[in-house]
Amino acid sequence: MNKRAALPPVEASVEALLQSVGQLLRRLRAEANPGELTLSQVAVLKRLDQQASMTTADLARAESVKPQSMGATLAALEREGLVERQPHPSDGRQVLFALTEAGAAMLKRHRALKRAWLSGAMARLNDDDRRSLSAALDVIRRLSES
Repeated sequence: MNKRAALPPVEASVEALLQSVGQLLRRLRAEANPGELTLSQVAVLKRLDQQASMTTADLARAESVKPQSMGATLAALEREGLVERQPHPSDGRQVLFALTEAGAAMLKRHRALKRAWLSGAMARLNDDDRRSLSAALDVIRRLSES
């Protein structure tokens, strides 16, 4: 007789998935950014990498923060040489922020450290766990697209 194990309640699975994903994200952030940048600063660098250049107000809207908070974030990034000011092409009253070469290099390093840690962690899994993870990734992808 083929008996299947009872499924846990959906709410228990939801809680376990949220905790696991949250813990994985925190670990990736810690491995990729050992005390160098805040989460807000990394988010701005990523946004500028995607958008090329943006105003403080546009960045604040995109990141759902107040313009004053974004101004402080940009000031810190500018002091570190990771972003630079550029003149706005059509409005002389505004300024655009863009990644510097150092900012792009920092972002590239950040991404490489994440991948390196995750690759190493996954390589230490046994074959059965890697197969299970591969199957789970497909389910998680479908879940995210639903």
